[in-house]
Amino acid sequence: MYHPTSRVLTVLELLQSKPFITGPELATRLEVDVRTVRRYITTLQDAGIPVEANIGRHGGYRLRPGFKLPPLIFTEEEATAIMLGLLGTSWLEIGQSSAAVEGALAKVSRVLPFRARDRLNAVASHLFFFSPQKDAQPDVSLLINISEAIAQQRRITLGYRSHRDQTTNRKVEPYGMIGWDGHWYLIGYCCLRQDIRTFRLDRIQQVAALEETFEREGDFDCRAYMAKKYTQGSARWRIEVEFQATLYAMQQKIPASYGTLTPTANGVLFQAEYDNIDSQARYLMSLNIPFVVHQPPELREALRKLGEQILQIASAPLATQVNG
Repeated sequence: MYHPTSRVLTVLELLQSKPFITGPELATRLEVDVRTVRRYITTLQDAGIPVEANIGRHGGYRLRPGFKLPPLIFTEEEATAIMLGLLGTSWLEIGQSSAAVEGALAKVSRVLPFRARDRLNAVASHLFFFSPQKDAQPDVSLLINISEAIAQQRRITLGYRSHRDQTTNRKVEPYGMIGWDGHWYLIGYCCLRQDIRTFRLDRIQQVAALEETFEREGDFDCRAYMAKKYTQGSARWRIEVEFQATLYAMQQKIPASYGTLTPTANGVLFQAEYDNIDSQARYLMSLNIPFVVHQPPELREALRKLGEQILQIASAPLATQVNG
């Protein structure tokens, strides 16, 4: 049996998790009658929690939109941080239940002020996750400002520093943002270059939204664009490596964007295309999982050179300590 106070708190939790719930639904969940449910609702209202009631055949209850999260009180910045963290859980691949994440997102979003809710919806709609990354994390305000411009289809101006450390001012029609191979990118039409371009977010010096609007190509796919741009054309080597491990173990080690993983009789076959065979040899060794190289022969040679370098370092004599 529920204690009456526990039942009142359960009503509050159900109101936070659903946009609308009827009296009979609450009564069934709490194992009480509808009249008792009305008493619990009155208790919450007396405590200052704005529960709105619709009377009639299809009546029910909901929390008033814009109300700060009960019983904890979050500022808009704190709620934004929670939302961004929840949005990124799938990208981090930490095994969190999708139902739990979606439920938490719904609760926090429902009680945010309208302005904050719209901003976070913009982030959720225009931010794509492709592979885990640890470095080059962008400023949250940059993500939010660009996401708002994407949602409103407004042009932006930005100061952009190239890989040669040259800074140019760009006017861009932003299409979307994506995490790829350790970096965040903005994808959009560059008015200066008159073509679709990618901009690393950690190289954007400043950004400002303009009043000018634009029409985005309806069938443009940010993820497909990045996959085509960075996995085709530049690769020199087709790599096939068979790991002696389970598929699940390799999925935890190698992001999906790095290549394909296929179960075999002896383990898992990893297939990918890369333009730097030496860096790939170092990456494969860093996984610390036994593997067999099927192709190319150049990868075997790169691994031999890497082994020789390791042996040379390990065999080097200790430096003589000089006492002054």
